[in-house]
Amino acid sequence: MDKEGRILNGKFNFKAMPDGSLDKTKVICIYCRCELRYHRSTSSLKYHLLAKHTAEAEKLPRQMQTMLDSFQRRRMDNSTTNKLSTAIAKWVATAWRPIDIVEDEGLLEIIRIASNDCTYELPSRATTVAKIHNLYEDEKAKVVEALGQTNTVALTGDYWTFRSNHSYLGITAHYFSPQWELKSHALTVMETEEQHFADTCAEQFLQVARQWGIEHKVSTLTTDGACNMVAAASQLPVEHMPCIAHSLHRAITVSLQNSPFNSALAKCRKVIGHFNHSPPNALELEQQQIAHFHKKESLTQDASTKWNSTLEMIKHVLRNQEPLRDALALHPTNVTMPTTAEVEKLKKLETVLEHCRYITELLGGEKFVSCSVVLPALCHLSRVMEVSEYDPAYMVKFKETFKAEMEKHKEKTNIMWLRVATALDPRFKGLKCLSRPDRAEVWRLISALLRERQRPAQPEQPATYEPSKKRSALMFASESSSDEEEDYIEKCVERYRAEPTIDIEDCPQKWWSKHEGAHSEMAYLARMYLATPATSIPCERLFSLSGHVFQNKRAALSSENVKMHVCLSNWVSAK
Repeated sequence: MDKEGRILNGKFNFKAMPDGSLDKTKVICIYCRCELRYHRSTSSLKYHLLAKHTAEAEKLPRQMQTMLDSFQRRRMDNSTTNKLSTAIAKWVATAWRPIDIVEDEGLLEIIRIASNDCTYELPSRATTVAKIHNLYEDEKAKVVEALGQTNTVALTGDYWTFRSNHSYLGITAHYFSPQWELKSHALTVMETEEQHFADTCAEQFLQVARQWGIEHKVSTLTTDGACNMVAAASQLPVEHMPCIAHSLHRAITVSLQNSPFNSALAKCRKVIGHFNHSPPNALELEQQQIAHFHKKESLTQDASTKWNSTLEMIKHVLRNQEPLRDALALHPTNVTMPTTAEVEKLKKLETVLEHCRYITELLGGEKFVSCSVVLPALCHLSRVMEVSEYDPAYMVKFKETFKAEMEKHKEKTNIMWLRVATALDPRFKGLKCLSRPDRAEVWRLISALLRERQRPAQPEQPATYEPSKKRSALMFASESSSDEEEDYIEKCVERYRAEPTIDIEDCPQKWWSKHEGAHSEMAYLARMYLATPATSIPCERLFSLSGHVFQNKRAALSSENVKMHVCLSNWVSAK
């Protein structure tokens, strides 16, 4: 291209605009005045010369003629070209690449080398964006179809603020497929400009449910324990499930405040900061790790917003005591390692925090049942936190504070929903985590739920949701049932209770897929209760994904494109 705007040795000129400027996205052939699109690649222009002006193409310089000959000899077929362009669009969308990467000559060169020098023209920005939109619509249609095949859907929701100070609402959906696979999909990452008052939050959740056609299928909403989210959930016709992971880590934070562990933890933070904030210090630590035959690893600093980070910090310091001590001894410094007594404290704290980490990971999965595990897990944690006669005073204080804090949070959780979910899990249906009176109460509740399900369907009313009209699956049937219905319901419950309890390592979904025919009524309840996430971690993962999408090189993405890229990445990765 020369200074006068001529391309390909003067065979094409940029299109002149009425105001005298040049439109550098369009060129005009000097022979036939044909208008062609131009995106920094001359492949289509060369093809036009060969197809329409062969004689003129032969007059091009020798080097350019060689390029044309190569272009004419080896052209990628249309099917392969389309597949490759679609794959590039999918890569851009799901690998969080800036859209202008399709103009990268290096990428084009890689493709040409991989295809044995076949001629290929990278798709334009507009083509790539259009393909991403098509991919989004295709994947969305699959999610809509899958949601249409289930009777109940559980949601998780949370708000998050990007670095650009824009607030977004993330919502995920969870349900069982007909084959009892636990499915998880992002429904939206939508920008919100209003204040997060309870009324506004409730309306936004309903709006998303309506958009996906599931407003009458939603059974539960799992959120954190923020006051506005709790108040919003109380206005919705669904059951609210407070996030157990938030409660657990809030209890840890409170238990460590003004505790005897403060001095030891402060030293750990100072030691790690000494090496993490200085490359020369970090290099000296690495050399000491090698000298002591330790694995080379960077140290983790704890953060209040990062779960389990205090545990990771303690583990790193305890694992690297000798390398850290020797590295600190190389130069005069006021940074000191924890004393022997403080190391002993850290080891005891590590032991109990390891149990908390295990439970967080156990309850935070999306591919396996978590709601039914909450009560057995909390029962296990309660036993771990029992004070023994061998516990020093600082551990007694920590355990007592932790247990008291967990009891406060337990009072706010949806305990009845958790109990029913536990009973419907064939691993825990013995309900050993409950007292005998509570076990009997759970089975009476399940009988009432089945009785409610046996009622004739009521005529569908217009959807006018009010707090007083909450559609709760936990309500007991108020009308008397016939003796035949009562007998049928009792037999359903007793037949299920008579089944042997499966091993804790076995999969409850596989058990229900094999026994659904024998326990069809109970299976309906199991699909509703066991699909409920115990935590809002799926939303936290969604926001982590959003952080990858919304990078500095993609800071100009519109809110609609943020939603499209995040949801598409979530749907594709879930396969």
